[in-house]
Amino acid sequence: MELTHAGEPTLIMAVEDGTQVGQVRRVAKQVAEQIGFDEADAGRVALVATELAGNVLRHAQGGEIHVAIVPGHGAMGVSVTAVDRGRGFDMTTCLPDGYSTAGSRGEGLGAIRRQSQVMDAYADHRGSVVLARMYPRGVTHADIRFGVTQQGLADEPACGDGWALAFAGDATCVALVDGLGHGHAAHVAAAACVGAYVEAPDGDPVDLMGRLGTAMAPTRGGAVVLARHAGDALRYCGIGNISGSLHDRDGSRGLASHPGIVGTAARRVQAFDFKATAGKVLLMHSDGLQSRWSLRDYPGLVTRHPAVIAALLYRDFNRGRDDVTVLAITLEDRA
Repeated sequence: MELTHAGEPTLIMAVEDGTQVGQVRRVAKQVAEQIGFDEADAGRVALVATELAGNVLRHAQGGEIHVAIVPGHGAMGVSVTAVDRGRGFDMTTCLPDGYSTAGSRGEGLGAIRRQSQVMDAYADHRGSVVLARMYPRGVTHADIRFGVTQQGLADEPACGDGWALAFAGDATCVALVDGLGHGHAAHVAAAACVGAYVEAPDGDPVDLMGRLGTAMAPTRGGAVVLARHAGDALRYCGIGNISGSLHDRDGSRGLASHPGIVGTAARRVQAFDFKATAGKVLLMHSDGLQSRWSLRDYPGLVTRHPAVIAALLYRDFNRGRDDVTVLAITLEDRA
């Protein structure tokens, strides 16, 4: 499969009272229509968004709904994620129709599961994250096990982070950029990086880093990490303060980046190679996310859909004073 996708910031909407549920529904439906969903499929997205927003209000007294366009195998999809800090729930208990903890008809999660090609969740005493992904009717096996939560600094008109995902042959290629600072100038730097990357993403990360540096030279520059996974091996190359790590049931390991700013004076670039990485979760995030977190503090989270992982880390570790991007992807042997 050949696929190249330049990402966009997540649409994040607060749900604190009943009047905001309608806004969530309208935005989710508009996003579905934007990528070509017909009336019936856009209606499914609107229904799921409504149910998730209503659940956040009923069971957690408020939270957020995240809406994003996601690339899939042969089709584009819409991801809708409910994020809250309520008391959590037991997924297996709450999924069957008729079960309710809030005096409702107990059809919410069951309806979401029926209308979505993908549904997953994580819940504990700190709150819940519920993910639903929808693709056009009849499309099966479209979902890519990745997720991104991205938001610009409050009150800034543009996000200074950027990301891209590509599949070329048997390789999975990922890029994450954090433009220096924030605001318009940071956005220009990030856009220059992503634009150059998607022109030819399937190259050696060291060579790609040089090309991205040239593209970012007229801008203020920024931090960049590139990852290329093929077969069972990962090649990782980073410059600047973007964090990367690999995770599985047995633990995690950090991935090193070199100090510097891409787009300034050229410096020697080095990549790091890792074997036996298929099945592991690659996590990368800009410095808008705190660095002191561990998936071990969330038992079982590493096995959930990567989009659930990204949204949960955003919920619990967003600094709130910079652009923030959290990207998680399960590395698969596509040979």
